[in-house]
Amino acid sequence: MATAQANGITIAYETSGNPLDPPVLLIMGLGMQLIAWPQDLVDGLVEQGYYVVRFDNRDIGLSSKLHQHKKPNLLWAYVKSLFGLRPASAYTLNDMADDALGLLDALAISRAHVVGVSMGGMIAQIFASRFAGRTLSLTSIMSTSGRRGLPGPTAAARNAMMRPADPNDRKAVVERALHVYRTIGSPSFPTPERTLRAGIERAVERGTSPDGVARQLVAIVASGDRTPLLRKIRCPALVIHGAADPLVPVACGVDTAQSIPGARLHVIEGMGHDLPQQLIERLLALLDQHLHGNMTPELPPQAAHRAGSGTHH
Repeated sequence: MATAQANGITIAYETSGNPLDPPVLLIMGLGMQLIAWPQDLVDGLVEQGYYVVRFDNRDIGLSSKLHQHKKPNLLWAYVKSLFGLRPASAYTLNDMADDALGLLDALAISRAHVVGVSMGGMIAQIFASRFAGRTLSLTSIMSTSGRRGLPGPTAAARNAMMRPADPNDRKAVVERALHVYRTIGSPSFPTPERTLRAGIERAVERGTSPDGVARQLVAIVASGDRTPLLRKIRCPALVIHGAADPLVPVACGVDTAQSIPGARLHVIEGMGHDLPQQLIERLLALLDQHLHGNMTPELPPQAAHRAGSGTHH
């Protein structure tokens, strides 16, 4: 696995395709490694003529773990967030956006299409706002603006995410992850359990970091409302969200699209908080149109939500 020194840490990354093609930087979500990007999605982007860069965020996978910071108290951080208070955090999403910039610098990439899912979407939003000169386009998938008042996870999704597992018990770790994926996955596009289990076991074998995931989670809470940043984004922006997302409800995607000038929204009925195999071709088509600047406006965010899919500007 290739690594780069960037922003004071070691970042594990992988590239696919021709370095002379337009670069696409993929940013993964909370606790997820670069291998969580579906290989068919990566291969599809390469076939469409893009140079794909994936990486492990700090505190996860093969990138640097910030063990100098102890595991945060998630319950206390959550309680503080309910009262609009920002918990103390080892770092924020701004630092993670700086990591992404540092990786592009290390790879001598001047500008990139930035695509992020969930927490990665939040990082991508910050990147596009703060580093406009380095951003060709933004795609925010199953993410949120972080604005207070937006709906939160369903009780089942929250409980699944907060359910503990002994990190030293491999079987318990795998079973917990399976429970999470079953709970937040796409109801209309289920992933076979054997496929889920194989992916989880591969991730566990590659490396787990429960303390790191906790620090990432607190970084999300501590980073607050990104709406002021979103209003400054001027690059082409696409927001993709599942109508059946139990972890980050679709209202969060609608709000994100409404907050970015000129953004287009595409809502997918039956999609939850995952990237199921059945939707890869649809996602590739959306990305290809967006990255080539060929998306045509159809519906405003509210109408797109009601219709189940569409775009707006």
